[in-house]
Amino acid sequence: MSEDTPGFALQAISFDDLQGWKDDDPSSLFEAMEACRRQVIDIKPYRTGSLGLTAQDLLPLLEAARSENISSAADARTFFQSHCRPFRIRRIDGNPGFVTAFYEPEIMVSAVPDDEYRFPFYRRPEDLIDLDEGNRPVGLPDSYAFGRLTSDGIEAYPDRRAIDEGFLAGRGLEIAWAKSKVDVFFVHVQGAARLRYPDGRVGRITYAAKAGHPFSAIGKLLIERGEIERSEISMQTIRRWLGDHPQQVDEVLWHNRSYIFFREVPSADLNAGPVAAAKVPLIAGRSLAVDRLIHTFGFPFFIRSENLVHLDGDKPFARVMLALDTGSAIVGPARGDIFTGSGDDAGELAGTVRHDADFVILLPNAAAARFA
Repeated sequence: MSEDTPGFALQAISFDDLQGWKDDDPSSLFEAMEACRRQVIDIKPYRTGSLGLTAQDLLPLLEAARSENISSAADARTFFQSHCRPFRIRRIDGNPGFVTAFYEPEIMVSAVPDDEYRFPFYRRPEDLIDLDEGNRPVGLPDSYAFGRLTSDGIEAYPDRRAIDEGFLAGRGLEIAWAKSKVDVFFVHVQGAARLRYPDGRVGRITYAAKAGHPFSAIGKLLIERGEIERSEISMQTIRRWLGDHPQQVDEVLWHNRSYIFFREVPSADLNAGPVAAAKVPLIAGRSLAVDRLIHTFGFPFFIRSENLVHLDGDKPFARVMLALDTGSAIVGPARGDIFTGSGDDAGELAGTVRHDADFVILLPNAAAARFA
């Protein structure tokens, strides 16, 4: 294990130890694995997380998947059993892993603003720059991946409140306008959306960058204020509370200073999932957002949650998934966000996922030898 992975360890186990393994059907993953292979070889290798797994560690698995003839769930499981070894991610503090879920909303928008459509989705501003150890200003925390380039140097970019109050107005960065500030906020949380225009056209946007400020969950704020019980917190209850308290919407949303910028993406195949951080289409129920500082995109995980049953016909959730995305709120070695699909039904599924879960990473055999 890399020396830069404090707080957890990898424990070698067998596939027989994976409860629910024999009932899973991971055959739908092979198309995404081929897309990952093309991304790594033809475009750009995925960045290595602190766990130390590289795109080169992943490639033997992706190459092997390309030549397989998978015709059944058993074939798919046999492939992973032959080419991978499972390692449980064990937190040193003894706490379990945790999963939430996300989806691709569909939002009514207009290409021009009016009295009804007033709240914009913004493209990445030209003065937003990536930060690294070479250009990070003194005093700006390492968590800031972006900053603002000015004539006097680099500084923190304005936050959600400043942008909502007009910091970017008049710069021609608007992609489209929505009717609801709350809808825009939740698209920021999800990181992608389908945009449906009045003429019937459907566009797509996905994450391009962020202002840099840390993500602060408004659900946690409402719990701490006693507005919503912890046991009742969900996207649905948060939306309901915001709808019932319109005078407090700005105050609550501005608590999350993080602000997301988007880019337009081709939407020829609306049956395919959105293209997220790994640059391949997400698969509903099989794509996982992980902590990019620790994990490397493209690696398979087996996620099991005993109490998460509404995604799998009242059975405990137990599936092989690919790490294909990330998010500001996804922090830690055993923390994941499950992609549930696109549209309102997927949103209903995603909004109530807040469950403890077991995290097992499936390491290609050669890489596994380093960790055994």
